[in-house]
Amino acid sequence: MADPVTIGAAVGWGVSAVGWLASPIISRVLNKGFAHLDFDATEKLKILDLQVLQLQRVMDVVDESTYKGRLETLLDKLKSALYESEDILDDVEYQRLHKQIRDSKSASSMPPRKMDWLKKNLRSAMPSSPLKDKDSGLPKLQLEKSLTKIETALSGACKVLEQLNLSGLSNDNGRQAVATNSRHAVTTAGPPARVIGRDQDRDKIIAMLHEKEDQCQLNTVSGICYSVIGIHGVAGSGKSTLAQFTYDHEKKCKEEKMEGHFDIVMWIHVSQTFDLDSIFREMFEGATGKACPKFNSLNVLKEKLEEELRGKRTLLVLDDVWYNIRNSGHREELQQLISPLNVGKVGSKILVTSRTEAALVSLGAVKERCIPISDLHDKVFLEMFMHYALTDARVSEHDRRILEMIGEDIAKKLKGSPLAARTVGSRLRETQTVEFWRSQKDRDLLNDTMGALWWSYQYLDEQVRRCFAYCSIFPRRHRLKRDELVKLWVAEGFIKTSNAEEEMEDVAKNYFDELLSASFLQFGGKEKLYSEPKVDYFTIHDLLCDLAEEVAGRDFFRIEKGFTGEVPPDVRYLFVGTYNREMLTEKICGLQNLRTLIIDDTIEVRSSDGVQSLCEYVRYAHRAAKIAGTEIMC
Repeated sequence: MADPVTIGAAVGWGVSAVGWLASPIISRVLNKGFAHLDFDATEKLKILDLQVLQLQRVMDVVDESTYKGRLETLLDKLKSALYESEDILDDVEYQRLHKQIRDSKSASSMPPRKMDWLKKNLRSAMPSSPLKDKDSGLPKLQLEKSLTKIETALSGACKVLEQLNLSGLSNDNGRQAVATNSRHAVTTAGPPARVIGRDQDRDKIIAMLHEKEDQCQLNTVSGICYSVIGIHGVAGSGKSTLAQFTYDHEKKCKEEKMEGHFDIVMWIHVSQTFDLDSIFREMFEGATGKACPKFNSLNVLKEKLEEELRGKRTLLVLDDVWYNIRNSGHREELQQLISPLNVGKVGSKILVTSRTEAALVSLGAVKERCIPISDLHDKVFLEMFMHYALTDARVSEHDRRILEMIGEDIAKKLKGSPLAARTVGSRLRETQTVEFWRSQKDRDLLNDTMGALWWSYQYLDEQVRRCFAYCSIFPRRHRLKRDELVKLWVAEGFIKTSNAEEEMEDVAKNYFDELLSASFLQFGGKEKLYSEPKVDYFTIHDLLCDLAEEVAGRDFFRIEKGFTGEVPPDVRYLFVGTYNREMLTEKICGLQNLRTLIIDDTIEVRSSDGVQSLCEYVRYAHRAAKIAGTEIMC
């Protein structure tokens, strides 16, 4: 299977541009913006809509053009103007709804459900910045100027297309925007996750995990009580799925007390820029089943972790380990990561997944224990694809046979990628008609994994696309909670409904379910935090994270532990993985375009000055903020 990371033609700057141009922000701003200016702009809207569609159709060609830089600058100006207009629209909408409630003779004069709907929409339209004079008409004047900027940017971009002789070009690669009427709401749950064709691989790994103690004596001579087994292969090839398959088997044996081989079973995702404090905290929680207390230092944390592991046979799964061969200190960092297992019992094992064999060797795996992920046999791969595409299909036997034949052709194009099989199959499952499947089987995008993911993305509802792009703000393999995402999406104003009977939270949950059904989100497990009951968490595959980052563009930025660079001045959505008072007061509070701030860390009480600065800033500059599990919706 080809490495999707090396395939640059499928997803590049053009995908980011097209994905953003297809965002619902454009239709919302243009339609509502001109409506608020109190004049008939039907013809103007038709022209602007055609210009946007034209840009969508040729972005992949422009991606390789010498005009790319100029067009990118124009699109950045367009995006800035659209965001500016959206903020102004919120101001106008806020005043309209506020006046509607204020002018009501009394709350009893309006049906309670209607009043609740108005109040919720009022909160979602809360201005991002305070209005200086709410009755002066200033927002409408600002809106008119902002819409003029949009027209200028669109006109300039289309002139570049004319210079390229691309204005009438049709997109041969199929990257055109998908017609809205070809999508529909998710009405059924996706097929259950199922591991197909990996039983022998799993049994082989389990045999290695269950080796007798005398087979590990070679390691104990040097005082090491564990051995390392590794799975390596390209992104999207099923490494993590195989490791999860094995991990679930061992954990089930332990929990059901079926003479489980291991005393402790832990799963840790190792990010490309991991830090030992976070990893050791996860290990502590995995070993104890309790939330990790806050310790004074890394050394104390390590000592407490070793107390839990001492004398116990442990299985530690390290998922998606990266190794930088050019970084002389990286091997030592990886060795420190697994050092707490030195106090364990002989027979402990570390199961590692990585894209490279070098990462496995750096952790101590001998070559015989470095297992390349095997390609699925064509017949097995087709079974996997059909599982996601045709499970519980409500079609006639005649149509099913035709769909199976077409599906076989589509599966061949996916070149054995399990991730592509899952996402493309899930999307085809939503439209189980012979006409649709036949129209898609020759699409060039399906020839590689990233192209297949982009194809699937195009068939998401427009509002759902924006919610998916928003997920790029979180670190990779971040544990996403349904209720948290729903609250953030609502606070951001991504959820639109004109039905007073429909709760915005319910609409947001439907968006979440569509992403889950389309395999853009995947169930990760259950997490227990402190005294709270266990809650489901979800993750996003690394390649889908790549796609989310591409379509989100430069609007989103993450500050993770160890970050020493500069925050882009025009960033609009910011995730901070660790609280730093100096960074907060000197860098973050100076970001003029910031709409959302998420701080995923605990802020000490003694940092009250910084917190006060943050709260003042959040109050006047943001749609939503989240600090260590506490939401501040503005």
